[in-house]
Amino acid sequence: MALNFTKSQQLQQRAECVIPGGVDSPARAFRSVGGTPPFLVRGEGPRVWDADGNTYIDYVGQWGPAILGHAHPAIVEAIQRAAKDGCGFGASHPAEAELAELITATLPGMEKIRFVNSGTEATMSAIRLARAAASHITGEPRDIIIKFEGCYHGHADSLLVKAGSGVATLGIPGSAGVPDAFASLTLALPYNDLDAVREAFAHHKNKIAAVIVEPVVGNMGCVVPLPGYLEGLRSITAEHGALLIYDEVMTGFRLTWGGVQCGVKDIHGEQLIPAVQPDLTTLGKVIGGGMPVGAYAGSARLMDMVAPLGPVYQAGTLSGNPLAMAAGIASLTYLRDHKEIYAQLDSRAEQLCNGVMAAAQKTGVKMACNRVGSMFTFFFGAATPECDSVEDSGSASGNVSSFVSHGIIDWDTAAKSDTAAFARFHRAMLENGIYLPPSQYEAMFLGAAHSEQDIETTIAAAAKSLA
Repeated sequence: MALNFTKSQQLQQRAECVIPGGVDSPARAFRSVGGTPPFLVRGEGPRVWDADGNTYIDYVGQWGPAILGHAHPAIVEAIQRAAKDGCGFGASHPAEAELAELITATLPGMEKIRFVNSGTEATMSAIRLARAAASHITGEPRDIIIKFEGCYHGHADSLLVKAGSGVATLGIPGSAGVPDAFASLTLALPYNDLDAVREAFAHHKNKIAAVIVEPVVGNMGCVVPLPGYLEGLRSITAEHGALLIYDEVMTGFRLTWGGVQCGVKDIHGEQLIPAVQPDLTTLGKVIGGGMPVGAYAGSARLMDMVAPLGPVYQAGTLSGNPLAMAAGIASLTYLRDHKEIYAQLDSRAEQLCNGVMAAAQKTGVKMACNRVGSMFTFFFGAATPECDSVEDSGSASGNVSSFVSHGIIDWDTAAKSDTAAFARFHRAMLENGIYLPPSQYEAMFLGAAHSEQDIETTIAAAAKSLA
């Protein structure tokens, strides 16, 4: 029986009269998957409710921040307590330093941090600082930034060159309104290709300020660094006097306590991704407990170049606002005191991915899965090289423990996905009560509130949808 979306349709029509496309972020328009985007009105634990009363098990999770689930009591209480004293002052307050201490005590080498309001602000500020620092350290102007195709670092002008996420979802190459002069200062290289990075540094000798990378990509779907890749980026940047920036807006405190830079192990304790220390880190999402937040951090030597101590200017009236700081403190404190959550997330994500992949194999649907911890993507139209048949692996769980399909390693391989097949799957899953990101090129997220029963219900819905 088809779900009723009457109220959501009415709300969409109303919004379209006053908001471009009726949305404040393009992926919400469901253009790549079709159908009516549900207008969500409530969330609790692993579930969300729309305006028509339909209930869904949610794997969007606010696009990552809801690691503890929606409306977690500790976070709600912290926000309410802070709001009673005022939503903001445009002045310093004690909670800023408290959250800063929580983060800097966890990330090695990140001695100081500056809070902003979004991931976009964090990355554009980190890049400004990196250009200034590289130029100061080497004594020569360094303006060029290296990013990687399919990696999304926010919508700042110079970062929309071959970006993933919403840009890829809409099928546009970048954005109108970005001057060629800005785009020319950004080199977009293939992810997981160290030779391309070496060639870029050789060709643009003493001109490259920094390399910015998602250490685990979430914006062309979940794509994992190949062995030696992150270590190679660290070595190349150090050799050429450039800075390495980790964009952990999505992965920070999501895949493990701290971030990818602290190293990521699988459910069996095996090292999946080694610890590599970047020069600068950008953060967001989980560190704000779901409230609007971003941050960039680095050594005291680098961060002291930021005003008012140094010449790199960056400011924000709402930066470090009390509600975001309170939510962030509550979220990170809970995770710090319950680190067993990460093993639970890994285990249940493994169960979910194994179940869906088994259903795909049974129904003859060609599909691959990439996963690290609680972050994963099903790529339609791609077979998994390591395990084309789940049954061939010799166990009911296949070999999807910390599942990595090395067939999907960059934007070129991700872009070969069958987006029409994903769209059909997305619509069917929605009808079966499962809320997924409305794009083949977005990662899915599991939260601590998802129970084993939720996982089993989702696998059953996937089997029905794939059939």
